[in-house]
Amino acid sequence: MADLFTPLQAGALYLKNRILMAPLTRCRADQGHIPSDIMVTHYAQRASSGLLIAEATMAMEGCSAFWKEPGIYNQAQIDGWLRVTDAVHEAGGKIVLQIWHGGRACHPDLNNGRVAVAPSALAIRGEEVYTPKGKQNYTQPKALTTDEIAEVVEGFAIATRHADLAGFDGVEVHAANGYLIDQFLRDGSNQREDQYGGCLENRCRLLNEVLTAVCETWSADRVGLRLSPLNSFNDMQDSDPLALTTYLAKMLNHHPLAYVHLMRSDFYGKQSGDVLTLMRAHYKGVLISNMGYSPEEAQQAVLAGSVDAVAFGTAYLANPDLVERIQQGAPLNSADPNTFYSAGEVGYNDYPRLAG
Repeated sequence: MADLFTPLQAGALYLKNRILMAPLTRCRADQGHIPSDIMVTHYAQRASSGLLIAEATMAMEGCSAFWKEPGIYNQAQIDGWLRVTDAVHEAGGKIVLQIWHGGRACHPDLNNGRVAVAPSALAIRGEEVYTPKGKQNYTQPKALTTDEIAEVVEGFAIATRHADLAGFDGVEVHAANGYLIDQFLRDGSNQREDQYGGCLENRCRLLNEVLTAVCETWSADRVGLRLSPLNSFNDMQDSDPLALTTYLAKMLNHHPLAYVHLMRSDFYGKQSGDVLTLMRAHYKGVLISNMGYSPEEAQQAVLAGSVDAVAFGTAYLANPDLVERIQQGAPLNSADPNTFYSAGEVGYNDYPRLAG
């Protein structure tokens, strides 16, 4: 029976354990969305993880939603990430890059005045975005044309090629948390009447096209996918998230991916349902789960075979040696929310490790 410390073969990725680091946006990139020196240290500190999933990274220019998130669309960014991957590999770790487009979660103040884009001209309501001018309401996005959708697909393919050049072991396509691909998947944000809207097949078309392009660019067994069919973050909802999950699970069997990374619940508790059991029942590949796991629950989930691995988020913010702490049954450091998105090393690289 496998447990958290049993190695896992996920496509072409051999993981030394099943304790993964979830992608965690920390807004520590330098000007120009270039990975910083402190990011090199941060990821190398956590290399004992079975797999580091690097934070949401701009697949193309003009899709910033976090002000100081990294990118992978130019040579300076590739070079910056190469320093990160070299440090992680030297420390014995593996790392994949989460490639991403913010869609309607982008803001003109973050993108030189560029209007945000989305499947439909529907703004995010009830939430605000941090910009150089302070907190701002989200703006109404422009609905993408079919030609512009094709450009997005090509942008993900280019980002994948750049991730390979930057020394990553693979990529994770971000189709979760109310960003562009997820906005197409769910009918609360997708009200199109063309081949990209309406029925499940149409709403999943962009994801299908992105996965096809990304897998053709590198190799399907080095591609992962993140999904969050329940999460209402970024003003998201779907009329039938369980049906969406079932459709996606079956569709994804046609892409021999390294893994699917499923967020099992809703940050805000507005939507509920057992999407994890549905995904496990219908998806035949490696399944990683995330959101709210204690080490004990994660161990039981892997032992029971309900998941193949667990990705930890908040625990990895404050515990660079999370694997060792779980293995030894040691207490975990508590994360400080006040430093999640601040600048510098405080609350980023200064959490204590176990003595000795």
